[in-house]
Amino acid sequence: MKEIGLKDKLKGEKLSSPKTLTGAAMLVALYTILSFFTFKLSTTLEIGFAYLALAVCGMMFGPVIGGIAGAVGDTLGFIVSPNGAFFPGFTLSAFIMGFIYGIVLYKKPLTLKRIMLASFIVMFVCNLILTPIWLNMMYGTNLIALPRIIRNVIMYPINTILMYAVLKCVCSVRKLEA
Repeated sequence: MKEIGLKDKLKGEKLSSPKTLTGAAMLVALYTILSFFTFKLSTTLEIGFAYLALAVCGMMFGPVIGGIAGAVGDTLGFIVSPNGAFFPGFTLSAFIMGFIYGIVLYKKPLTLKRIMLASFIVMFVCNLILTPIWLNMMYGTNLIALPRIIRNVIMYPINTILMYAVLKCVCSVRKLEA
């Protein structure tokens, strides 16, 4: 497989393409639906699987469209089912999550190491750095919370295995389609 540069990777697919637009729109809808199936462990701690739709979007369409899908999906999820006040920090986190998946997975061989890397970067940047900042700004919670760290350590292998299975399945379906 030909290695592409960062400049080409950031371009990704063109959003004006009907195939890209409909695929991204379906993944935004899936992200929004999956965000409703979030298990709340406390007011600031929850487990969800919406990240899988963003990982697929980033892998298929690139970092920019993956990021846009994350931001649109987060905003749409709030509009459809508001859960407290809207906070743009979480929308930024969703954009960053889709962007990271696109940077790490777009037009690259799908290996367990690569998926572990994407999962780790998202966990570290979004879950352990940005989310505590947003929760501190909103509710005054501690920036370093042991339950959040423990949850992420436990969920990291689970998220990685789920993402690997879903992305491999998507790749095999796309090869049949091509």
